[in-house]
Amino acid sequence: MRGSPYIAADGVSVTFRSANRAPVAALADFDLRVARGQFVSLVGPSGCGKSTFLNVVLGLQRADAGEVRIDGRRVDGPAPDRAMVFQEFGLLPWRTAEANVELGLELRGMASAERRRRATELIQLVGLTGFERHYPHELSGGMKQRVGLARALATNPEILLMDEPFAALDAQTRDLMQAELLAVWERTRKTVLFVTHSIEEAAYLSDRVIVLSARPGRSKAEIDVRLPRPRDYEMRLSPEFNELKLAIWNALKEELKAGA
Repeated sequence: MRGSPYIAADGVSVTFRSANRAPVAALADFDLRVARGQFVSLVGPSGCGKSTFLNVVLGLQRADAGEVRIDGRRVDGPAPDRAMVFQEFGLLPWRTAEANVELGLELRGMASAERRRRATELIQLVGLTGFERHYPHELSGGMKQRVGLARALATNPEILLMDEPFAALDAQTRDLMQAELLAVWERTRKTVLFVTHSIEEAAYLSDRVIVLSARPGRSKAEIDVRLPRPRDYEMRLSPEFNELKLAIWNALKEELKAGA
């Protein structure tokens, strides 16, 4: 990577301790470098610390050792330059789609008219125009995740942290949301850290794929994705795409056995 990394993780270790159970080491000496505007996916066995690392970057989880720096500044808590998109949507059921998108802006004290303008722009960006007044129970899973993405973008963070955001969706909706996410990313060029268990999803979305070892998670392999952008669904049928999936699988398969 040329120049200074935008996100730099050095020797990050996290162990969860409980009075009733033996300590569980989630991450051990984990390193990562991410350039500004890159889309980087993390794959690895269940329990290897992928989501834990996102929480460290977000500032909600303190590392026992090591550190994460963003643009040279050490992460010591949540900040407006980072936002999370969760698998479970996390929408407030008593607020409309528009009001959910406005939530972070409202908490910052932004004037109502400006909040509404920003929410309208983002609802259009994620393809939900016409559903502004709908409540979460009136939306499909894909629509709910679009609201979650728009809400994360509302405060204009530099970094999007995405924790298996499409895992709960059916296969067709998942494919559609991947394409929608790439379209949004092409327009905003946010720096993205994306956790997934899907090799195909990681290969399709990313500039780089980081393969983590079984718990405690360490960086086992880093795979550059040299497929051209913008990407379309048909690209997944190419020999190059299947070779990339195989490379990720070969780096991952022994770790899956170890973590089983």
